[in-house]
Amino acid sequence: MNRVVVVGASAAGLAAVETLRREGYDGTLTLVGDEPHLPYDRPPLSKQLLASEWAEDRLRLRRPEDLAALGLDLRLGVAASGLDLTDRRVRLADGRAVPYDGLVLATGVRPRRLPGEGAHVLRTLEDALTLRERLAPGRRLVVVGAGFLGAEAAAVAWRLGARVMLLEPAAVPLAHAVGEAVGRVLAQAHRDRGVRLRCGVTVTEVTEDGVRLADGEVVEADEVLVAVGSLPNTGWLAGSGLTVGDGVVCDEYLEAARGVYAAGDVARWHNPLFGTGMRIEHRANAAEQGMAAARNLLAAPEARKPFAPVPYFWSDQYDMKIQAYGFLRGHDEMAVVEGALDDRRFVAAYRTGDRVSGALAVGMPPKAIRPWRQAIASGAAWGEGVRRVPA
Repeated sequence: MNRVVVVGASAAGLAAVETLRREGYDGTLTLVGDEPHLPYDRPPLSKQLLASEWAEDRLRLRRPEDLAALGLDLRLGVAASGLDLTDRRVRLADGRAVPYDGLVLATGVRPRRLPGEGAHVLRTLEDALTLRERLAPGRRLVVVGAGFLGAEAAAVAWRLGARVMLLEPAAVPLAHAVGEAVGRVLAQAHRDRGVRLRCGVTVTEVTEDGVRLADGEVVEADEVLVAVGSLPNTGWLAGSGLTVGDGVVCDEYLEAARGVYAAGDVARWHNPLFGTGMRIEHRANAAEQGMAAARNLLAAPEARKPFAPVPYFWSDQYDMKIQAYGFLRGHDEMAVVEGALDDRRFVAAYRTGDRVSGALAVGMPPKAIRPWRQAIASGAAWGEGVRRVPA
């Protein structure tokens, strides 16, 4: 294998190129990124950077000299525009094409948007800096979507003195992911601080004055942040022959086609640990998946290893540290196993079928939830050691 191309210069793509070099690959290694920046971290965009606690250069995942040491053919500020599986070439938006023997797709996601002009989204460095410039004491900010991203941004804006309103279509924020009981706890944290949270409302468009709801009401705002989820960046793969469906569809080895692997937010793969397909938009998964894709790309077919992680994510909101392991969506039962919901200091375990499928902690030290990772990884049966406490 003389030429490897990695498309996507964020956490997953960086992990892939570093792993390739670490595993001994010494051929031509091209890293393509549609942004002009060196690889940087995205979770701080809605927290430390938005709050002006970090300078921009602190987001860099690696120093320029460390990247230079990898000997990359670095193509930044140019998007991939097409893929030819037959000729094994990646077409770029500048009209050039890059040949490959092995390919890793790590193009991430883009924010969903609403009709209308003038709303902010929060995905890139420029997005965060633009919103940060507009936040000030007394400014009215409407955040559409009370998921983790919207909640984090709302918490920062509140701390900066903005007058914040959260609009959420679900009856309870994040109930689909963490359950109604935990969702209500997280929602109350906003209300306790004076953030106005309206649930069960649908925003249909952004207007000059704010946002319009499905019933015609206009909610006025100086600034609007839309945080209603994201879409995998797969449009450039149209006509390539790859199977695309809410991401690049891969097997348990992260392979999408012969010699083509995917990693990070864009990858939908079969996770054998849970026996289901999943696409994970979390920072830790991006790095782990980038490394796994690179190793399997280099390995002989019989030496490849299935990618079967216990997903992990975290969120910081106000004074709450939220940590979770596993696959919580679609769970059948939640039980508080340590602490109490009302105190916002607890560990909750989740059941899917007859096994422990996830655990979430709020306001607890990492050691409180860490043992649950092994329980999930081992497929521990529900009821074995799952001792409930009063919720």
